Amino acid sequence: MNPKTFFGELKRRNVYKVAVAYVVVGWALAQGIAQVFPVFDIPNWVVRVIVLLIVIGFPIALVLAWAFELTPEGLKRTETADAAKQHSRNRVWIYVVIIAGALSVGLFFLGRYTAPNVANLPAKSIAVLPFENLSSDPDNAYFTEGIQDEILARLAKIADLKVISRASTQRYKSSPDDLPQIAKRLGVSNILEGSVQKTADRVRVTVQLINAASDAHLWGETYDRNLTDVFAAESDIARAIATTLQAKLTGSEQHALTARPTENTEAHQLYLRGRYFWNKRTGADLKKSIGYFNDAIGKDPNYALAYAGLADAYVLLSAYAEASPKDSLPQAKAAAAKALELDSTLGEAHATLGNTLVAYDLNFAEANREFRRAIELNPNYATAHQWYGETGLVPLGQFEEAIAEAKRALELDPLSVIINADVGTILTNARRYDQAIEQLRKTVEMDPGFYYAHWTLGDALELTGRNEEAMAEYKKAIALDDDPLPRALLGHLYAKIGRKDEALAILKQLRERRESSKQRYVSPFNLALIHIGLGQKNEAIQLLEETYEERDGYNIAFIKVEPMLDPLRGDPRFEALVQKVFAGTR
Repeated sequence: MNPKTFFGELKRRNVYKVAVAYVVVGWALAQGIAQVFPVFDIPNWVVRVIVLLIVIGFPIALVLAWAFELTPEGLKRTETADAAKQHSRNRVWIYVVIIAGALSVGLFFLGRYTAPNVANLPAKSIAVLPFENLSSDPDNAYFTEGIQDEILARLAKIADLKVISRASTQRYKSSPDDLPQIAKRLGVSNILEGSVQKTADRVRVTVQLINAASDAHLWGETYDRNLTDVFAAESDIARAIATTLQAKLTGSEQHALTARPTENTEAHQLYLRGRYFWNKRTGADLKKSIGYFNDAIGKDPNYALAYAGLADAYVLLSAYAEASPKDSLPQAKAAAAKALELDSTLGEAHATLGNTLVAYDLNFAEANREFRRAIELNPNYATAHQWYGETGLVPLGQFEEAIAEAKRALELDPLSVIINADVGTILTNARRYDQAIEQLRKTVEMDPGFYYAHWTLGDALELTGRNEEAMAEYKKAIALDDDPLPRALLGHLYAKIGRKDEALAILKQLRERRESSKQRYVSPFNLALIHIGLGQKNEAIQLLEETYEERDGYNIAFIKVEPMLDPLRGDPRFEALVQKVFAGTR
């Protein structure tokens, strides 16, 4: 066929028009889904498949345009339309191009102002996603998580970097499709992905650093090492990331990056197992972690991190009602002190020591010095900011500073349900009930199975007079966990609204549990709450004095600010107890 005749035939059969219209509409559709799909968390692979289908459809559309003609009587083969001299002279294709162009512009601006804007995030910021366990033995998951945690811990000591805590990253898989959305949620520009393969006494660690906005591969490396050299691999990874992100390192930070916590590989693996169970944050798992930390110390008595882990486990036992304060907090304090004796630069141990100084000694001044030292040594340690705000500042009534610390903790660990819930409890103690309820509802949505969020939400709802809603939240918490405190709060509410028999039944149940050594620890504070609801002030104050004597600082430290205790304010015995709590170290 003559080329001139061929191109003329393409024009006569409207193939050019179809090609132009298809390209414009296809581009508009691709632009739209690329901008809008991420808003609804639709994975990137879906976008790629649709774009691929659009590309594949282009030659098909041209073939159909050549073979068929749109006539006033409908779609006919071109030869049939030619014989009947039926040809369309409408300008529909022009309208299609105009409408598609307008649509693409609209979708562009919609995506621009609704899609995650990673470009505005701090350049020197990073989240370490869960490493993939490539070992043949699934039981090596503890080791994979441990390597990830230790790399993160080294990075967290660099003040010039913003490093997201593990609690916020653990919900994601190692190599997700929607990096820009994850980066936006976590508030970072860069993501570290990796995998770990452990075989006998060898380990392979593979990592890659990715810019989330551009999906650009910034740096990557594979390390094949003996188990005895795993700390060197972690140091090399942290140093390479700092260099790539142009983070400035102080002399002490450079030293922290190259530290070797132990020379004993068996002790190291026992420590990693301890952290694996500690991170699960249940009473049973905390007790398991204590066993592993003690075993690690048995292998290496100078292993400072193992003592820090032991302190972290003991300090939470009474908070989870798994032990009395007298049976757990002195051990936490001793373990933290030993960790700091071996390595005074451990920010985690300073934070835990600060917690015990409040919870057991009611020594707020010294505790807050420890919290501030922890933050100075490890500015990215979200828990130090959380505990400083909640445990160190709230009992003193320093709410603005406490809220600022809690919000800083959220920046570093935005998806942590415990930190989100504690922001709500701080707002409740500050009497900002509406803000507290909003925050705690958001926390419940993040994890409906987190009992702590339900009862703290119920607490805030009750204080605003929304008793039915509060009751529902208390019951949800009780169904999820056997912690005595939600039951005490429900008993308090029953008593307050006149359901005295039900309140007394809960009071009787908690007293029996308190007297049984086999049951979880029941603080006198829990019983005091029900007596307050019953209007029995003398009994309530007597139980608060017992709370003080049992050294339950997690409850009695808040005596000055706890709204539930308002009916007792002004009573001379109560005010004398307040003075005793804040008299200084015990």
